[in-house]
Amino acid sequence: MFGKKLFILAGALSAIAALLHLACIYFGAPWYRFLGAGEQMALMAEQGSIEPTIITSFIAIVLTIWSLYAFSAAGIIRRLVLLRVVLMFITAVYLLRGVAGFFFMSNPMGRSAEFWLYSSLICLSVGLVHLAALLKSKLS
Repeated sequence: MFGKKLFILAGALSAIAALLHLACIYFGAPWYRFLGAGEQMALMAEQGSIEPTIITSFIAIVLTIWSLYAFSAAGIIRRLVLLRVVLMFITAVYLLRGVAGFFFMSNPMGRSAEFWLYSSLICLSVGLVHLAALLKSKLS
């Protein structure tokens, strides 16, 4: 039962991240800046470039799919294909992104050190929720 609640939390966190990415597309450059996408993405959005929308849409779609997989594991929606394998992959990506981001703090590549710190802590936290859910679940 606890694993189910953790998967619901994991799905909700990915869904929130997807919605924040969609908000960047809708609200434009100020949101790209506020959420740390970098000045280049914000400038492209201000200039009407389609590139930030394409990149951000792709990320939102991936996060939505990840949310659906967590909700599937919780039993909220039907069982999706390769459920356990995909959830293990999602967990690994969140954890690796969380850890890797700390290494970019000294060379932030167009973003701030604070972006890498906060986004890494968020990814690491979401990854740990996924990991705990997987460890508590009986997915086969």
